[in-house]
Amino acid sequence: MAAHSSSESEPKLDLSKYRNLPLQVAGAGAVLLVLGVAISFMSKSGLGIKQFAFSWLLAFMFYLSIMLGGLFLTILHHLFDASWSVPIRRITEHLANLSKPMVVLWLPIGFLATTLYAWMNVADPEADHALFSKQPLFTKEGFYITSAVCLGLWILFSHKLRHYSLKQDQDGSFECTRKMRQWACVGILVFAVTLTFGCFMWMKALEYQWFSTMFGVYYFAGSVWLTIATVYLITLALKRTGPLKDLAGTKQFYFLGSLLFAFTVFYSYIHFSQYFIIWNGNMPEETFFYLRREQGMWYETGIAIIFGHFFIPFLALLRIDVKLKAWFMIPVIAWAWLMHYVDLSFNIMPMIHPTVFVPHLTDIGAMLLMGGFLASRFLKDLNSHPIFPQKDPRMTETLGVYVQPLSEVKAAHGGAK
Repeated sequence: MAAHSSSESEPKLDLSKYRNLPLQVAGAGAVLLVLGVAISFMSKSGLGIKQFAFSWLLAFMFYLSIMLGGLFLTILHHLFDASWSVPIRRITEHLANLSKPMVVLWLPIGFLATTLYAWMNVADPEADHALFSKQPLFTKEGFYITSAVCLGLWILFSHKLRHYSLKQDQDGSFECTRKMRQWACVGILVFAVTLTFGCFMWMKALEYQWFSTMFGVYYFAGSVWLTIATVYLITLALKRTGPLKDLAGTKQFYFLGSLLFAFTVFYSYIHFSQYFIIWNGNMPEETFFYLRREQGMWYETGIAIIFGHFFIPFLALLRIDVKLKAWFMIPVIAWAWLMHYVDLSFNIMPMIHPTVFVPHLTDIGAMLLMGGFLASRFLKDLNSHPIFPQKDPRMTETLGVYVQPLSEVKAAHGGAK
């Protein structure tokens, strides 16, 4: 009752007038992207298409984080048979289902692979020990096959999990729950492998001579961190606009805030461990990655990540009550988006801007174009299906409603049928 009464006092938002905003943002991004590419060709840097390729890769890896985070949270929901996340599960399912448009957005990376990845232009791979030791994975064939397998498996698992979820809306069959659990059990293993291979082939491969066994977990931790923040904001918007008014309450926002806090610590632990192991080992084939990122403005960027990606959100989320305050969490969420973007820039952009970290016009254009396009697809899915699972057997538990077992009903009536 408390949760219900509090929702009645919250201001209602009318988002109908912003229906075309995602496509408008995508259009503005396309214009900025074209202008940025034109400026790159005319500038003295001579980067041209290379600037576009790296800007596109940066935006792709940013939004890929949200898609993969949505898939992980959906899988996690079924693995742990969670009840609190039932009302918001459809949000993570739709985020995971962005795997299909992500294939289209990957195509420029596939076409510009030789521009992005220096190892593809090595004439004699056998003469380069770091490259030869990674074959057959680091070959052109290996790159495209690995990319196709990762994208294909993400589409398969995100489709199956949402398919049975939507099917259960019609008949309420527990068989759908069982199927989703089975797909989740296999999916968590597939997810771990494909995420690692994906971020290795598309981002870590920029520094193909570098060794790091923690890079996959590092990208995973940052991705889920970003996605939890995004789900929190979407849930808040749907609660304020009405669809989740009576379903998303204190429990959902508190657990999302707690998960955001947990992954703040987890990401920081992974990133520090990677740096500490490389620093302690002091091997040239590992240290050059961080030495490159101590040049010029990238040193200050690294310091900003230490404080902005860990200390600030860690201290901000320590208190229990702030996780339930929208006026406090919205700036934290915006900060999480900014920090994840800075973190990915720290990994990608030193390859073409060795000393300067200033977002290029093509960086902004690619982010807006891709973000607007994906937002329109997400909203289309959200409006085409029920906002929340309609007949999930755990919904009553989520709402705190006690359903008396049939055996108790029969006993109360003297065993009558």
